[in-house]
Amino acid sequence: MKKPETITTKIAIFKGKKVRKTIHNNEWWFVINDVIQSLTDSRDPSQYFKRLKTRDVELAKLTDEGGVQFVPPLMLEIETPGGRQKAYCWNTEGIFRLIQSIPSPKAEPFKRWLAKVGYERVQEIEDPELATKRTRAIYKAKGYPDSWIEKRMRGIEIRETLTDEWKKRNVGQDREYAILTAEISKATFGMTPSEYKKFKGLERENLRDHMNDLELIFSMLGEASTTEIAKNKDARGFSQNKQAAKEGGKIAGNAKQELEEKSGKKVSTKANYLPPSKKKQLT
Repeated sequence: MKKPETITTKIAIFKGKKVRKTIHNNEWWFVINDVIQSLTDSRDPSQYFKRLKTRDVELAKLTDEGGVQFVPPLMLEIETPGGRQKAYCWNTEGIFRLIQSIPSPKAEPFKRWLAKVGYERVQEIEDPELATKRTRAIYKAKGYPDSWIEKRMRGIEIRETLTDEWKKRNVGQDREYAILTAEISKATFGMTPSEYKKFKGLERENLRDHMNDLELIFSMLGEASTTEIAKNKDARGFSQNKQAAKEGGKIAGNAKQELEEKSGKKVSTKANYLPPSKKKQLT
């Protein structure tokens, strides 16, 4: 599995045009000139971008300085016919902001889509149940069976309950959450999430979206047990909650081991929901 800082380049099809993209800090970054060329047919996308920034002062500020939780573009290495060269790239959020400034009919469908997504997000804030319904619909559209979707949705609720509990108990933030999650997973499955993803042949995909019913059930048991232990022991701070995570994961791990002994079959499996084309690449 690639480390977060590793840079690899792939080609994305963007409105019939080739837009190069690369992984940087574990997220996709797109070549700005490729995006501009695909939406404007400009023969000189670099000059187009310069003119665009003179018309949109706020875009210029973002590209030069970034913003609050907004990363500016970076020069990253990409593959070209002449070998690896550096190109000006921006992450997905930045590219969406760029598209908003492009006065082109080809950009209009993206702008309408962004408006629709923004509107749906406002609706979900007003009525959180809508977010759940849309998530179910997305899984359904991807071909997941209803029984799996029910477990996945329940798992999301249990996970949210756990992270809310960690927030109350001054555990820290995302980095600490990831460490505690790794403790639960290791005690449950004998693997951290990153090791589990490698075991299943995954890269950036969501691990739980590729778990079977039993894997989801034991994930839920580990996290629900951790929540219960943290509450009953009134665990405070990172160290005490780390111990609760180990204990919660161990409860799920013991149950998993007992099932494996009785059934004669391992719970953890390399099976996943990757499309056939992706699976061929892994073999």
